[in-house]
Amino acid sequence: MVIALVTGLAAALLAFAAERRHARRTARVARLAFGPSGTPARWARAAPAVRTAGMGLAAFGAVVLARWDPTAHRAEPNPRAARQLLVVLDVSPSMNLTDAGPGVQKQMRGVWAGKVLRGVLDRLDMADTRVTLVAFYSKAAVMLRTSDDKDLVAGLMDGLPLYTAFKPGETDMQSALDEAFDIARPWARGSTTLVVISDGDLAKPVNPGRRPASIADAIVIGVGDPGRPTVLAGHASRQDAWTLKALAGRLDGLYHDGNVRHLPSDVLDRLTSIAPRTASGVGERELGLASLAAGATMLGALAPALVRFGAPGAWHAQPGARRRRTEHPEGRFA
Repeated sequence: MVIALVTGLAAALLAFAAERRHARRTARVARLAFGPSGTPARWARAAPAVRTAGMGLAAFGAVVLARWDPTAHRAEPNPRAARQLLVVLDVSPSMNLTDAGPGVQKQMRGVWAGKVLRGVLDRLDMADTRVTLVAFYSKAAVMLRTSDDKDLVAGLMDGLPLYTAFKPGETDMQSALDEAFDIARPWARGSTTLVVISDGDLAKPVNPGRRPASIADAIVIGVGDPGRPTVLAGHASRQDAWTLKALAGRLDGLYHDGNVRHLPSDVLDRLTSIAPRTASGVGERELGLASLAAGATMLGALAPALVRFGAPGAWHAQPGARRRRTEHPEGRFA
């Protein structure tokens, strides 16, 4: 921060010196630039101060952001986490079908599911939250256990063909939920949020048992087009919203159609088990961003404003010069 302050002050002083020299040079041609009065519009007289302040702010913000190290500012994880995020992820071949996302250019179901989950991950306070990921296809497999690296979770949902790690077979969500419940039972009461992500294209119905007391919230997120099926190996696959809604009801949770939109903020705000801490004050990164934005805006907007409104009377000037016609006493125009 000290280096950034020194750099900003140095840039402002250099800009001030340059403005003084520029003012002396332009004084010689003031009447050509501003008319008979030789002075600009009143507001334009503040242009040197605005440029000086803009240079200082932009330099300060740029140095702050250039020296910002995200890893150095990451909070140290608490060895005894107070919150848990338990993700049950469908990695069957149907999750690699490309019919998800809000745009015309569709994305793979698994990739879009990762982006929806990222909205939850970004709300986590990783200082006291751990993430466990249970993937399932023909059986269940624990991919991550109590990890504090949410980027690793997002990386696993970036189009990797995880189904190749399983033997081919029918999609078995039941085994994944059983495994997830076994993992969550020893955790503290009300400390866990369960997130189930699937397209609902299952071979058999799911009858989860009573969820452990540690699970405070449960969300079932559906991906894949629920209306138009996509053929996969002779099978028409689409999001089975009815199956996923029924599953959410059995889990005493919430179903969300994540095919075209992220989880709403009001839903995330209700997830008290993963609600992030509210940061106090403005951080160094935010200060750098605000300073750079303010300085760049001042410098960028000043030049066109001076061209358009810098001369006296320019506020009322019309685009293009108008010829004044004076009526001759005899009725002609001069």
